[in-house]
Amino acid sequence: MTDAYLELRGIQKRFGSFTALDNIDLSIRRGEFVCFLGPSGCGKTTLLRIIAGLETQTAGHILQDGRDISVLPPAGRDYGIMFQSYALFPNLTVAQNVGYGLVNRKQTRAQITPRVEELLALVGLPGSGAKYPAQMSGGQQQRIALARALATSPGLLLLDEPLSALDAIVRVHLRNEIRDLQRKLGVTTVMVTHDQEEALSVADRIVVMNHGVIEQVGTPLEVYREPASPFVADFVGKVNRLEAVAEGDHWFRCGNMRLQTTPGHGSDFRPGREVALYLRPEDRVVGNVRDDDPMRCAGTVRHIEFLGGNCLAEVDVEGIPGQPLQLQYSLNQMDEFDVREGASVRFALRADRLRVFPVAAA
Repeated sequence: MTDAYLELRGIQKRFGSFTALDNIDLSIRRGEFVCFLGPSGCGKTTLLRIIAGLETQTAGHILQDGRDISVLPPAGRDYGIMFQSYALFPNLTVAQNVGYGLVNRKQTRAQITPRVEELLALVGLPGSGAKYPAQMSGGQQQRIALARALATSPGLLLLDEPLSALDAIVRVHLRNEIRDLQRKLGVTTVMVTHDQEEALSVADRIVVMNHGVIEQVGTPLEVYREPASPFVADFVGKVNRLEAVAEGDHWFRCGNMRLQTTPGHGSDFRPGREVALYLRPEDRVVGNVRDDDPMRCAGTVRHIEFLGGNCLAEVDVEGIPGQPLQLQYSLNQMDEFDVREGASVRFALRADRLRVFPVAAA
């Protein structure tokens, strides 16, 4: 990547015999918002801490804006960081917390005061400088932590699960504010999260990690619609998994049904190969299903999960015993197609959205 601002080359991290990170290569563009996404223990926080110099890699190099920072201490690197725990000083005022890094850089009060006021206004807390952190809500404290991270005008902003301690409504508001602010400032940003909805909503690209390796790097749409592995398909969003056997020419036998994929949306596996078919709940047609559609299905609604504007209907599909499908319907579609527990439904699966992965041999 020629316009890379942050480059990770062959990053490894071992704790004794345990490998936390295994040969990580990644390039991040200037001004990009990248999310490290994965389950607990996958290595995403360790990788962020290595970028920050808070952990030392066992092997590999880190370049920031063309400068090798691999062995520099945290103070020698150009970044601001915001933690899940806020990490504010309770005995300092809000203004003193925000200006802490500027004091360490020996700036004068005349320089610090207007900068702190500017940052508090930027994060939506004007006039709060004289208060103490304990007088602020969780969301306000996280805004203070964000202002502090931005105080030195860093080239890189690191966010370590910054919203996970907040309640759901505040979390959504604050993640949108962080994204808007990042776009306004143009600061290259790396955020660690285990919340897939959070990553999908704010990231330019998502780095999906598992067991110390990168499973996939792509835009939110690419990661969601074109998962590179069964793990990504399972971890990002809801998905149906069907066991099947390849018949050749992009056809697969699933129970008593034959299902087809379009070329380019799954390898043409040799006949007899056991595979898993992955399909999102929304990747179906529920109206105007043609009788000659080879992906046409019928079934009975077993259970309905209400999700607000949408519902998930669990359907026992005729010809595919023991492998129910979850199908997404809007509330209007629930009424239009009389979708209710015990009702019969007709639909067609979208061949262009079916993803196929081989089943590993036992």
